[in-house]
Amino acid sequence: MKTFKIGGVHPPENKLSTDRPIEVLAIPAQVIIPLSQSLGAPSVPVVNKGDAVKVGQLIAKGEAFISSNIHSSVSGKVLKIDEAMDQSGYRRQAIFITVEGDEWMEDIDRSAELKKEITLTKEEIVSKVKELGIVGLGGATFPSHVKLMVPTGKKAEVLILNGVECEPYLTADHRLMLEKGEELMVGIKILMKGLDVKRAVIGIENNKLDAIGHLKNIAKDFDGIEVEALKVQYPQGGEKQLIDAVLRRQVPSGKLPIEVGAVVHNVGTAFAVYEAVQKNKPLFERVVTVTGKNVKNPGNFMVRVGTSINELIEKAGGLPEDTGKIVSGGPMMGKALNSVDVPVVKGTSGILLFKEKEARRVDPTNCIRCGKCITVCPMGLEPVLLAQYAELEMWENVEAERALDCIECGSCQYTCPAGRPLLDYIRLGKFRVGQIIRNRSKK
Repeated sequence: MKTFKIGGVHPPENKLSTDRPIEVLAIPAQVIIPLSQSLGAPSVPVVNKGDAVKVGQLIAKGEAFISSNIHSSVSGKVLKIDEAMDQSGYRRQAIFITVEGDEWMEDIDRSAELKKEITLTKEEIVSKVKELGIVGLGGATFPSHVKLMVPTGKKAEVLILNGVECEPYLTADHRLMLEKGEELMVGIKILMKGLDVKRAVIGIENNKLDAIGHLKNIAKDFDGIEVEALKVQYPQGGEKQLIDAVLRRQVPSGKLPIEVGAVVHNVGTAFAVYEAVQKNKPLFERVVTVTGKNVKNPGNFMVRVGTSINELIEKAGGLPEDTGKIVSGGPMMGKALNSVDVPVVKGTSGILLFKEKEARRVDPTNCIRCGKCITVCPMGLEPVLLAQYAELEMWENVEAERALDCIECGSCQYTCPAGRPLLDYIRLGKFRVGQIIRNRSKK
């Protein structure tokens, strides 16, 4: 069974919501839609206080090269454009909309009919994906149209679809593959046309045998699409690890997947591309897993962007009394929230509720030089060394030891028997090195 060559761990899977079909969450009374919803520059509002908006209407434009358009997830009236706390804990610009009914833009096809025929040209596909605000739904939220714009001198050979969902607890992609398989396949064909490639591979870990079998059966009717079963190994959902597992090609340090002829998109992104190109539907809702060992009704919910996370938790049975931490994303790479009164955004894949006992970190002790963190690092780094250099503020050494190659998977910290906060220090080091490099480039 294929997997990536270097490092990796296998934390308990805890896929508690695997068998819960996707359930549509009720439309809230108000949404707060942040203007920073993709990797890159914030979007610029194109509506004003008091404006009436419909579902799917453009409300903010991504004007920078790395940015994305944002569309209203509800119909109603713009209450204000003001700062609101987002999932990072910082206050940032957002558009507040009071909901009135559920009136959609007339050009969105709301029928359940599968549209297989792709009529748009390669250039039109890229334009449509950009126009309708599609971003990577695996967590990084990189604007999808930019990935379809292959740099001059480079050639895309293979499209890889990330159906790994290697983070423990999360099941949103799993359910999407089971419930929207045909739409997903058409989305993949659209991406193939946009990239001008003849081969696509869907990588799925073999703890999702039902999804593997289901998509293999559907793929028989779609030329050039393969389904590859992979060994369960975290963090196989990382781009470079997935390329290694599927193609046996290693992306060089500091380079992008296109260097080895690959482009990687998440399966959720492929479904969003199908809806954009075939149904003219912008990305204003997504599937979110709400789960945890004490959650009364863990599940997978189709949620409008801007909905309060508190409403999601209530739908899953409410906040358990012994909750010690709430995480947006998975337990390995997710970020702890300091409030549930923050909105769902395009990149929200899951909400995880940890019990008090689970949430508590162990008190760190001295490093025992066991080397476990080095063994499990999927990027071939020396986490203990990087953390020590960052703690001592030796930034040149942090840069020399390739800190920017770290994908922040947390494998090192997870496996450390001394409970050292390795990833915390490495993140600090990456931040400072990034600042130094940017200042250096200005000179």
